[in-house]
Amino acid sequence: MTTDIRPLAGYRVIEMTHMIMGPSCGMFLGMLGAEVIKVEPPEGDKTRALTGMGRGFYPTFNRGKKSVTLDLKSDAGQDALHRLLEGADVFVENFRDQSLAKMGFAPEVLKARYPSLIVSSLKGFLKGPYENRTAMDEVVQMMTGMAYMTGPTGRPLRIGSSANDIMGGLFGAFAVLAALMQREKDGEGHLVRTGLFENCLFLVAQHMVQFDIEGREAPPMPEREFSWPVYDIFETSEGRQIFIGAVTEGQWVTLCNILGLQELLADPALQTRMNQINARDRTIPVVTEAVRSRSFDDLIAAFEDAGIPFSPIHRPAEMYDDPHVTRPGGLFTSSLPDGTTYRAPAMPFEIDDQTLVGGNLDIVASGADTHSVLSSVGLTETEIAAASGMETAA
Repeated sequence: MTTDIRPLAGYRVIEMTHMIMGPSCGMFLGMLGAEVIKVEPPEGDKTRALTGMGRGFYPTFNRGKKSVTLDLKSDAGQDALHRLLEGADVFVENFRDQSLAKMGFAPEVLKARYPSLIVSSLKGFLKGPYENRTAMDEVVQMMTGMAYMTGPTGRPLRIGSSANDIMGGLFGAFAVLAALMQREKDGEGHLVRTGLFENCLFLVAQHMVQFDIEGREAPPMPEREFSWPVYDIFETSEGRQIFIGAVTEGQWVTLCNILGLQELLADPALQTRMNQINARDRTIPVVTEAVRSRSFDDLIAAFEDAGIPFSPIHRPAEMYDDPHVTRPGGLFTSSLPDGTTYRAPAMPFEIDDQTLVGGNLDIVASGADTHSVLSSVGLTETEIAAASGMETAA
């Protein structure tokens, strides 16, 4: 089931971003019902043209946005952006501080000019010694220890998605919501800054805190000390991989019964969870052989019925065949400017048992809304042509 709940309906967001962190912030606000107007350069956001692993960036994180092209190197383009900001509630940007200041759009300048505007700046770092450094997802994963924790010793490895950028955009949207709520109380705009580095730091905080409390570092995840009797990947009789977990004494008993391992249940040395954890060197090979003797379908049916944590090992593309992903409301179909359609996940929460829908989730062509949006704020045909760079192109 889906519902058209739009808590941000009536709010206007002007977004001037590229790549993932900034666009995802705007997308989250748009999916909550805000009108999001993406400002692109005359040639269009370069993210649109990415190929390979970057092909999904623009279609995924710019769904449902309007597009206006402005030449911000020109006075006319800058004037047009100011006209848009006059009626906006939120300005989302991820430019370098120096570049934004050079154009006259530094956050503190905008706050003075537009007292009720929320300015959301998505940066590599918060204010501090590193604030002017260039950051990317991979950079901050290396800096914070995320990559160290993901790969085996000596082989730091970035995680397999742009999770930091996406979560950074989510924190940005979360902060915008907080600032809008505060504006309801004090009537004032606010400056919000979200740091990619600090976001990644938050994600490794549990390992930092363990060290601060115990004085010892957690090893990388592939070499981690186990806190559970079974928490591993096994192979079934067909050679299919499956993750199986047994993290409580009850789950240990259930798993052993399913696999016919009564000898482990009867073993006096395996009667507590700590006994089971400490004996992993000898129990996991036994579990491995038991799993290898059973079919995949047989095991997942038994595990699901008994409440044992399990998972097939899937590739992202296989999610289009997953019955839970493809349930009503799990995926939404969007269109590219050329008419090509694609499916992407909805927001990962429900309201009143229904999936949230923010409205249209299509991708429009670069500049598709330039005329309608700029004319709505009072610009003439001549001014629109000058502001969008069309006059120069002609």
